[in-house]
Amino acid sequence: MAKPSSADGRTRSTVQIFIVVGLCCFFYILGAWQRSGFGKGDSIALQITKSNTECEIVPNLSFDSHHSGEVSKLDEADSKPKVFQPCKAKYTDYTPCQDQRRAMTFPRENMIYRERHCPREEEKLHCLIPAPKGYVTPFPWPKSRDYVPYANAPYKSLTVEKAIQNWIQYEGNVFRFPGGGTQFPQGADKYIDQLASVIPIANGTVRTALDTGCGVASWGAYLWSRNVIAMSFAPRDSHEAQVQFALERGVPAVIGVLGTIKLPYPSRAFDMAHCSRCLIPWGANGGIYMMEVDRVLRPGGYWVLSGPPINYRVNYKAWQRPKEDLEDEQNKIEEIAKKLCWVKRSERAEIAVWQKTMDSESCRRKQEDAGVNFCESSDADDVWYKKMEACVTPSPKVSAGDLKPFPSRLYAIPPRIASGLVPGVSSETYQDDNQKWKKHVNAYKKINRLLDTGRYRNIMDMNAGLGSFAAAIQSPKLWVMNVVPTTAEKSTLGVIYERGLIGIYHDWCEAFSTYPRTYDLIHANGLFSLYKDKCNAEDILLEMDRILRPEGAVIFRDEVDTLIKVKKIVAGMRWDTKMVDHEDGPLVPEKILIAVKQYWVVDGNSTSTQ
Repeated sequence: MAKPSSADGRTRSTVQIFIVVGLCCFFYILGAWQRSGFGKGDSIALQITKSNTECEIVPNLSFDSHHSGEVSKLDEADSKPKVFQPCKAKYTDYTPCQDQRRAMTFPRENMIYRERHCPREEEKLHCLIPAPKGYVTPFPWPKSRDYVPYANAPYKSLTVEKAIQNWIQYEGNVFRFPGGGTQFPQGADKYIDQLASVIPIANGTVRTALDTGCGVASWGAYLWSRNVIAMSFAPRDSHEAQVQFALERGVPAVIGVLGTIKLPYPSRAFDMAHCSRCLIPWGANGGIYMMEVDRVLRPGGYWVLSGPPINYRVNYKAWQRPKEDLEDEQNKIEEIAKKLCWVKRSERAEIAVWQKTMDSESCRRKQEDAGVNFCESSDADDVWYKKMEACVTPSPKVSAGDLKPFPSRLYAIPPRIASGLVPGVSSETYQDDNQKWKKHVNAYKKINRLLDTGRYRNIMDMNAGLGSFAAAIQSPKLWVMNVVPTTAEKSTLGVIYERGLIGIYHDWCEAFSTYPRTYDLIHANGLFSLYKDKCNAEDILLEMDRILRPEGAVIFRDEVDTLIKVKKIVAGMRWDTKMVDHEDGPLVPEKILIAVKQYWVVDGNSTSTQ
């Protein structure tokens, strides 16, 4: 056999150099598909272009060499994407399942009209929700906590209605959030200091919190610096933009209400729950709302109630309410708290703090002796569209050491897995899942260098599994809304909360309970395989477009056949896409599709693209 000549070697070296240089030039030019609106949004293109010129991006996927059989199924006619037109300007802040006009057709009793009421199939919009004229990329955290661009949520009603309560102020082209609230006129930090004198906030024992009737979520915003993450919710009401403001600030929040349907969270999820003048009638309907808080509060967790009727003997004149009414209201709350085995730890000024007992066995005996009605459902986490009942959810036996303080609990074996409460998930499979997602996230960071810079604050994982994606990218710069689909094989949201992360149950055949343009980055792992034959992929993608910010990014991870179909649909949605190989190489059938939503805004009755 002849030896290869040195000339052959030089030729091969020259070819390799040309290939490398060619790839670098290609990726440099590729930056154009993420072009910014010059002052209207920051330029993702510039950052990705810089990283691309270093030639460290995952190589381009070649279907011709590895999947030509799949691509050949798409003939020339079929390959033309359907083009989705912009919706009318009036839909700029459209929330499909909390639409104001539809809401008014439902009873006002028990806040039914403020609950989720999604459009029928024939009522769904099949157009792209526009951003308002002048929309800009939000300020990075922590500046976003205090300032929101006026153009992004141009509603001034709260600046008038809450002017004396220091919620929000309008200053030129921005809103400023001084950190005040109805119950904390000296600011949220001072208020939290008062709570911290009773509740162990500083040592990691309290990590997850629930804020009912959150307003603009200043409580959650200021808890962030103390390593506590709050899930805030408020109804879409006459104040217009409470939850929208919260998310513009970079604080976790959803549109929601305590009405007749169970909260979309698992049992024993939160370390603390909070109500600051949230206007929820806690003593009404047999204590049903306190019982629902008890369901989602872990043993040993805390419930904070500030405002009426707390300490009514001193405060009733300032509240301008009859003393007798306030006394009756507080007595009902005290009676229900006793049935739930909550112990009052403090009552000062207008703030009361109760703690849920850790001794579930002793509590159960007391409740049985008192004739308490226990919930019959065998699955306390089966809550999607389930009616609330005036019953107590039994707690399993829990020892004080089961749940570690944060951040240790992020990678510790969650109690639900250690106890075998998640079928098919052992400690070993949990640890393997963590390692897998650390590897995946490292690959993502090579594809998109902005992932770790603070550019993406509000992140959503649409099919969160055990929460390992969120754990792998955990950072003070960002937070992840971990969504566990109601169609998922395993109910894992309780595990996610035990890790010190937050999330929610949701069915992606319906719209999510949020305003448009509230997430910077969306992660969809196996989502379209999961929803195959369950609902229309087009509807899911249009919903993703609705909640994604202009110049926001999406990471799809799925089988190549599925991603080809997804890529075809989004080609008509003003998204730019790129398919890349799995980090283990081109022969792995699972691929990654990266997408970036173009910047474009509404312009009167038409739209403009920058």
